[in-house]
Amino acid sequence: MERSNETSIIIGALGVVVTLMGLFPGIIGLDAAPGIGVLQVVVILAGFSLLFLGAYMFVYQAFYRGTRRTLAQDVGIRLTLTGLVIAAAAGLADVFGFGSHPPTPTTRPLLGELQAMAFVGGFLVASAGVVIYALFGPPAEPEDSSGEDSLPLGTIG
Repeated sequence: MERSNETSIIIGALGVVVTLMGLFPGIIGLDAAPGIGVLQVVVILAGFSLLFLGAYMFVYQAFYRGTRRTLAQDVGIRLTLTGLVIAAAAGLADVFGFGSHPPTPTTRPLLGELQAMAFVGGFLVASAGVVIYALFGPPAEPEDSSGEDSLPLGTIG
């Protein structure tokens, strides 16, 4: 597929746009309630997931196409998924019932300060996974120089 790099960039850019819509709902004309609500957290998680997917696709297609993943790259993928789970658990803690602002009939769940720090921390962990995936790929194959100076292994020149 010739346009695979462009596709990954489009997916990543879509992730950025969705994330911005979740962070600032006023840019698309929605009225924002005070604080960050559950729907905003879900949209932000979806945007970051698309962003990380686009980043992985780009790194794979640009640098490691046709090679097997290394153990470090597998760790990077799992670290990204773990970071997204941490962010989801922190952002939706009130909905799941272990947050500091549980919903009542008169109030709605909000993203508290500690939850917000864990939410951002989850995204930082996920970002570290992408960096690990990009940096610790299989080593590049040395290009064969067809000059006369290269000797086969085990020969003395």
